[in-house]
Amino acid sequence: MARVDIILNGRPYGLACDDGQEQRLRELGSYVDARLREVAHDASGGSETQLLVLTALMLADEIFDLRAELGGPRRPVPAPAPEATPAPRAEDDSVIAAVDSLAKRIEDIAARLDRS
Repeated sequence: MARVDIILNGRPYGLACDDGQEQRLRELGSYVDARLREVAHDASGGSETQLLVLTALMLADEIFDLRAELGGPRRPVPAPAPEATPAPRAEDDSVIAAVDSLAKRIEDIAARLDRS
């Protein structure tokens, strides 16, 4: 297991990641930091927790926009009753897989932050 240090809003965070994923984690950290700094600049006076929540919501909005561009639903909708569930389209499967992968990565990062 590798160890990577990232900086978010000027604060260092040491994270564990799988070997070979160090550069990807640094890239993700840089992206999140850039977005966090944008939010911090536009929303002065907020606590760090509020800034992190706003940043997470902004990133989620980007994901939803990308899903919409790929033909998926923009916002989550309640699942219909099981008997009314239509068969998913092939592109839906790829969008679902991508979002599931992102969600897993976010959960892994959050777990690592909790352990740090």
